[in-house]
Amino acid sequence: MNIFFQHLNSPEYMHVLLNPVPVYGLAIGVVGLLLAVIARNRTGIVIALVLVFLSGLSAWPTYHYGEAAYDRVKAMADTAGDQWLDEHMARGEKLIYAFYVLAGVAVVGMFAPMKWPRSSLPLAIATLVIGCATLGIGGYIAYAGGHVRHREFRFEPAPQARAEEHHHGAEQKVESSPAQQMEHADHDQTQQQAAAEQPKSEEEQKRLEASRLQLEASRLQLEASRKQLEAAGGASPSPSASGIPGASPTPQPSPEQHEHDEHQHDEHKP
Repeated sequence: MNIFFQHLNSPEYMHVLLNPVPVYGLAIGVVGLLLAVIARNRTGIVIALVLVFLSGLSAWPTYHYGEAAYDRVKAMADTAGDQWLDEHMARGEKLIYAFYVLAGVAVVGMFAPMKWPRSSLPLAIATLVIGCATLGIGGYIAYAGGHVRHREFRFEPAPQARAEEHHHGAEQKVESSPAQQMEHADHDQTQQQAAAEQPKSEEEQKRLEASRLQLEASRLQLEASRKQLEAAGGASPSPSASGIPGASPTPQPSPEQHEHDEHQHDEHKP
């Protein structure tokens, strides 16, 4: 039972539950009204007018729940379904008033003959004509709605995307829960991040590549200069053994002079 009430609180479920009534219910009412007019049966005419009135009036809750479920169904639909949904919504917004007119004419056809009995048949015929036209309008609206989620019904290309956006009134925006507002905010933030992460243009990529090549050339030039400095430092002369640059080396005595000094030293011994 809890699941049943959860379904009743879902606008998309209620729209699917109610959308056949303005079409199928009206079709039954129109057929019944046609038979009652042919039979000239006042009771049958009144019963058929009640069915036509209820079917025409059911267009209002159907439209209301469809409008409330628009955003969620649009998020789940593919590209073609998105376009069909916009077409379905546009047709409903423009042609929903035909059902209200039909319901009003049916009410007049039920109660006016109480005061003017002769108006019963003309009002019934007028309701029948308007009912047939409204039945065609309902089929026209439902045709676009059936293409939103049912891909097997798509025997023709999707209609062109509409430039205008559908606004569902201030009441729906006020009644939206904080969770839904956060969900829309997260969706917008995700779209902004995706747009920021898009690849740069070809011209920007070329400029970045040229800067990278210029930096690489500068790095190679610095590396070559460093190697030249290292080579020049390795080829410089080493310092002298005395540690004083430019100092002449100490002269070493020859072997003959060394022997002469030893001979003189021996002669001086006692």
